[in-house]
Amino acid sequence: MSLKKVFGEDLASNIFSGLVVSLIALPLGLGLALASGAPPISGVIAAVVGGVLVSILGGSNVTITGPGNGLVVAVLAAITTLGEGDMYQGYLYTLAAIIISGALITLLAFVNLGKLSNFFPSSAIQGMLAAIGIIILAKQFHIMIGNLDASGSPLGLLASIPKSIMEAIRTPERHAAAIAGVFSLLIMIFYSRVRNKYFQLIPAPMWIVFLSVGIAYFYANKLGMDNPISDEYLVSIPDNVFSNFPRPDFSKVLSGDFILAVVSITLIASIESLLSIKAVDKLDPQRRQSNVNKDLKALGLATVISGFLGGLNVVTVIARSSVNVNNNATNRSANFFHAIFLVLFIWLFKDQLENIPFPALAAILVYTGYKLASPAILQKIRDIGKEQVLIFLVTLITTLLTSLIIGIVVGILATFLVHMILTRSVALFFSNIKNNNVTKYLEEDGKQHISVKYFSTFLNFFRLKNVLDGIKPSERVVVDLLECSFVDHTVMENLWDYEQTFDKNGGEFEVIGLDLHSAESSHPFALRRALKYVPFVNAPDVQTKRQKEIGKFVESMGWYFSTENDYHMFFLRHFNYFRTRQVDHLYNKASDKNKVFKLFDVEYSEGAFILEEQLHATMLFINTRNNIPAFTLDKGDFYERMHYLGGYKEIKFKTFRDFARRFTLRGDNLLGIRRFFSDDLILFFESNSYYHIESNGEGGILIMDKERHSGVGEVKALVDFGIRLEAIINQSLILDIKK
Repeated sequence: MSLKKVFGEDLASNIFSGLVVSLIALPLGLGLALASGAPPISGVIAAVVGGVLVSILGGSNVTITGPGNGLVVAVLAAITTLGEGDMYQGYLYTLAAIIISGALITLLAFVNLGKLSNFFPSSAIQGMLAAIGIIILAKQFHIMIGNLDASGSPLGLLASIPKSIMEAIRTPERHAAAIAGVFSLLIMIFYSRVRNKYFQLIPAPMWIVFLSVGIAYFYANKLGMDNPISDEYLVSIPDNVFSNFPRPDFSKVLSGDFILAVVSITLIASIESLLSIKAVDKLDPQRRQSNVNKDLKALGLATVISGFLGGLNVVTVIARSSVNVNNNATNRSANFFHAIFLVLFIWLFKDQLENIPFPALAAILVYTGYKLASPAILQKIRDIGKEQVLIFLVTLITTLLTSLIIGIVVGILATFLVHMILTRSVALFFSNIKNNNVTKYLEEDGKQHISVKYFSTFLNFFRLKNVLDGIKPSERVVVDLLECSFVDHTVMENLWDYEQTFDKNGGEFEVIGLDLHSAESSHPFALRRALKYVPFVNAPDVQTKRQKEIGKFVESMGWYFSTENDYHMFFLRHFNYFRTRQVDHLYNKASDKNKVFKLFDVEYSEGAFILEEQLHATMLFINTRNNIPAFTLDKGDFYERMHYLGGYKEIKFKTFRDFARRFTLRGDNLLGIRRFFSDDLILFFESNSYYHIESNGEGGILIMDKERHSGVGEVKALVDFGIRLEAIINQSLILDIKK
């Protein structure tokens, strides 16, 4: 049976995406294994086994599988504890724990383990992930500067960082390794700030690999010298990696430490996969929903096989999955091809890969740890509500001082206690916890009406979720919370996810009944409670000079201007630019009285999780009030052609050579686009500054300049360009109608 029959269409774009993902997965697999205390190749084995098995047996669409960040702490603890000082023997015991963990995940998936994700409050999960980030950073920072022997508690490791830095400075033998580590960290930090599309064709972790191998080659072949980084700091890959696998040791299977290791690994692997699957579904441009339990069965089976082959747990990884989506992957074959490329890399470039220094890989993980525990995360949680900060910090601190399991349990209890304190009613929760609080009926106009009573929190959200999951996202739904006394942050966040899903699939999703509820902050995800008082909301900030000047400019044209955040931006949903990008909100909005033009700044994200980048841009939306074909118009260079590989078809105008050379025009409706692009319109584009321009096929046109805020002068030029473009389009449409 051919690959095309197994995986479907778009093999070219999925092979390309698999290649790009493998460039990230290779150094990450090596680094995560080292951070876990396991042989470097064990991380690559997990990625290969997961990529092959989950792509064939799984229930997701564009996810990538392999070793996960969250499991670093659990696996390292298992190897250290079970080995009792012998790290390799501890690794063999841990392989047995990984195998049993995979079997448990598979069995639990048959009893609908997917429901488990509903019982974890969002802020507690964030706190646990932040703690994992701090633990990873605390250990890997020492390795990054050449100290391979650092040990102790996470807080102790953090406190000893200055001492380790001074030792690295005083010890000449560490200088080369430390320089490699620090330079690699700088690459990770500044990579996203270099918005050069050619530079970003190669992911940051792979730049580190290329430079490490290149420097070693330069010393050996150009200078005739040994690598300045000693062998103890270099990765080692076995010669017989594909044939001689380690034997898991099950002799401690009944010991308390072994059972605790199995429980920890199973819990973290399940949470990480469930959260990642849910997050990647939001990124899928084809608006598909994963079969979570089917995917968990495949992940569990892959983990069992990975363990027997010497690999780590196989989980769904959101960072690599988001890269997969951003490179136009359309189905599970991209996961399969990423695994194949990893095998080819190890087979063909084993000797070169052994020139990668541990400090360089540690730098990747230091950056990963920082992203998981970034202060920006705390600020986002603070914006949602002060009580969420308390839950976040309690979970984080408890996890750092105890363990992952105790940390998440305490986080759940803290969330429950905060809810009872806010409502001042223990009876609200305990008397209604067993009651079915969700009812559904069909209204006369065909709309599904869902009523929620008592309270709706992470404790009973599964009831509402079961009802919502049973409704096609193309239908019309109203969720009525009027009789619900308390709605927590986790539920509000999930309802927002449903609103996006329904809107993307042509349905309608509306939440009503919150008019008489107060919110803990102005954030749309803030928890709501039916109390009499209204919380204090800070007055809006004073306008900046840019806001004042833009406001003055648009108001001089008779347009309206507002600086308030706008979370209803679904008019952007059908534009190709936002297929793989998530819009957060609009602000600094201006529009004319006839609602033909809408100028706005937009905050959106590219990628997700540790690879998520917050971006801002200034855009102009034009409502042509007529159906015009869907198309994208970009610069006519190699990168744009590669970026849209497998997407719209390219359309050429041979009689307009300058236009064909300067621009890349793409779309599916060949005849319609050729008819729409009149001579006047083509000449207009040839004689004006370049903008990224898209039509959504529904009469809407989106124009943007750069992935940043436009200056006042640029805003004026953008508006002028849009007004003149709209006039030419209308003139062309009128002439076309007369013909």
